[in-house]
Amino acid sequence: MKKRTSVFITILLTASVSFIAYSWGFWGHKRINRIAVFTLPPEMFAFYKKNVEFVTEHAVDPDKRRYSDPKEAPRHYMDMDHYSKSELDSMPLYWKDAVAKYTEDTLNAYGIVPWYVIKELSMLTSAFKKGDIERILNYSADLGHYVADAHVPLHTTENYNGQKTNQIGIHGFWESRIPELNGDNYDYFLGRASYIENPQKFIWKVVHDSHAAVDSVLGFEAALNSKFPKDRKYVVEQRGKTTVTVYSQEYTEAYDKMLNGMVERRMRASIIAVGSLWYTAWVNAGKPDLSAMQTYALSDEQKKKQAEEDRMWKTGKPPVEIQGHSD
Repeated sequence: MKKRTSVFITILLTASVSFIAYSWGFWGHKRINRIAVFTLPPEMFAFYKKNVEFVTEHAVDPDKRRYSDPKEAPRHYMDMDHYSKSELDSMPLYWKDAVAKYTEDTLNAYGIVPWYVIKELSMLTSAFKKGDIERILNYSADLGHYVADAHVPLHTTENYNGQKTNQIGIHGFWESRIPELNGDNYDYFLGRASYIENPQKFIWKVVHDSHAAVDSVLGFEAALNSKFPKDRKYVVEQRGKTTVTVYSQEYTEAYDKMLNGMVERRMRASIIAVGSLWYTAWVNAGKPDLSAMQTYALSDEQKKKQAEEDRMWKTGKPPVEIQGHSD
């Protein structure tokens, strides 16, 4: 499987200073899931509000899980530009049809996010039907993550970190640095989640819309870089015990202005899409009564598993049995 670093990227900008980023950033994923709760109808809102901290904190589990699950990486992206236009126009919406056409190995090599969103939706629907609070919350948190990733343009291209155009670092710049600096000022008044009649077509439109923005994402940054003073492009920040080089606020604001609010629009679209898919799963499950369900607490075993995933994420060291695997 080809190397992917869209889930957890560490970019060496100098010999001693690194820039670290994640898909949508941990801040972004948590914000998306948290605000999605407030798009839900009253029949769902009380339950999700009681568990809002869970779906917020666990919004980043899929990124952490890449160290413990070798199958995780391709669930976050799809390289649309690997396929021809005619192939994209006739791309199977359903996983079994796609496997029959391309083979599972090929699909995994170039990303499966639209199909995996549908799988998570199906699992969430099943959890609602069974009244399984643990799975409802875990699948809700995970589904939110993958849906948000599908809204990121750089999750839809082989040039996912600008490595083909001498723009190394642009991935984290677009989806982490910009929202972390400006996200508190975004407009999060989004209205109510709505039922999605055809989730397959819905998520494929999301991915196509994301891919349509790739040229702008790359082109605007290249244009800005060509004229911006080099000594003002980066700044050094101290984050805990780590010294990191990040894009300066001046450079970030200039790029965000060129994008004309694209990052905010994609984040807003992510939030309403997450809420709507949660709602769709609940409706498809027969609108089960959630009022009797209580706040969920992790078991000791789950806490241990979570702690191990956190350790692997912080150290970058997977268990022995999967060391050497590259996502």
